[in-house]
Amino acid sequence: MAKVAPELQYSEEHEWISREAGNLVSVGISAVATEALGDIVYVDLPEVGATVTAGQTCGEVESTKSVSDIYAPVTGEVTETNPAVVDDPALINSDPYGAGWLFKVAAESEGPLLSAQDYASKNGGEL
Repeated sequence: MAKVAPELQYSEEHEWISREAGNLVSVGISAVATEALGDIVYVDLPEVGATVTAGQTCGEVESTKSVSDIYAPVTGEVTETNPAVVDDPALINSDPYGAGWLFKVAAESEGPLLSAQDYASKNGGEL
């Protein structure tokens, strides 16, 4: 069973957010999603400076099984992307809640988010 990090919040589309200083949030993909996707071989992230809108697609991940959209869990400006996952997309599989983070956003608002408990209950993950 895939791990769900209890300190994070999750979108229905399997993205997670971690709150940092001020309105800055890190965004990644849950272990539940990476387990379903299989080995991730490519990631396309939004550009730094781009505006993302909660609930809208902003990138994609390609695995050995399929291509899946990345949905923004918050609305705001992208302030940073993770070059390590672009160079080595397998980091998303091996460390989805750590080194496998995708991008950071100066959030103006957030879309509907689930607690870790609610996300785990809906998606079969374990805290």
